[in-house]
Amino acid sequence: MKESIPNIVDIKRIQETLKAKLWVKNTAEGEYITGIYASDLMSDVLAYGNSGSVLLTGLNSVQAVISAYMAEFKGIIFIRGKVPEKETLNFAKEKGLFIFSTEDDMFEACVKIANIEGKAPEIIDETKTEKKAWNIITHTFYIDGQDFASAGMVSTQVKAILKSIGYDPLLIRRAAISTYEAEMNVVMHARKAEVTLTASDKEIYIIIIDEGKGIKDIDQAMQVGYSTATEEQRALGFGAGMGLPNIKKNADVLEIDSVVDTGTRMEIVFYVK
Repeated sequence: MKESIPNIVDIKRIQETLKAKLWVKNTAEGEYITGIYASDLMSDVLAYGNSGSVLLTGLNSVQAVISAYMAEFKGIIFIRGKVPEKETLNFAKEKGLFIFSTEDDMFEACVKIANIEGKAPEIIDETKTEKKAWNIITHTFYIDGQDFASAGMVSTQVKAILKSIGYDPLLIRRAAISTYEAEMNVVMHARKAEVTLTASDKEIYIIIIDEGKGIKDIDQAMQVGYSTATEEQRALGFGAGMGLPNIKKNADVLEIDSVVDTGTRMEIVFYVK
């Protein structure tokens, strides 16, 4: 469920309104949010959530925080008094996301936040960007299939590299979300994979080559809602049939080649404009 907030709302006001417990404080003082997104399906969060929002969820795992980070959310509020795991808290603290928990359920929390009186957002001129000297940068990473404890760590590293280079934040967000969706596909459906990131002043180019069961029907797999995820994987907030469509939505180019019982090669390209 997605709720829009006409103006920006102080995070502290949210905490007070929900009588929420603070677990991790955002590194930036005086932070504001521009919307709320309530869901336990992380692929939906990545597909439809807007930057600057807060995630309301009952999924109190590190995957929820990684998804919020990839989507450029400001933080997470766990509902129904959920207690976040230690790994979840550590990741949020490292990435500068706040974490609260409230006894309210999802509907109550959304209504309360939406009724907080906000203020008009400041208009920042970001039209002037400084040109910099570029070198082509290449990094290689490896993903282990079925390793849900480490799922998202490669995507996190990719995002950190792109931020250090200084790409446009919206471009970084698109690339990070796509990489994360691809990584989760590997973790859920393959034995292992190699990820190669190549970044230049013209494009961000990502290749994922996995060894696994492959994709029997790529056209069918690209349909929104189609999924072969297990119940265990769905319980982690994935498997809603949004992964490949979400990659296609964010990428400028998506090429997939797959051989059943062998593996899949995915090329994802983002043009630097």
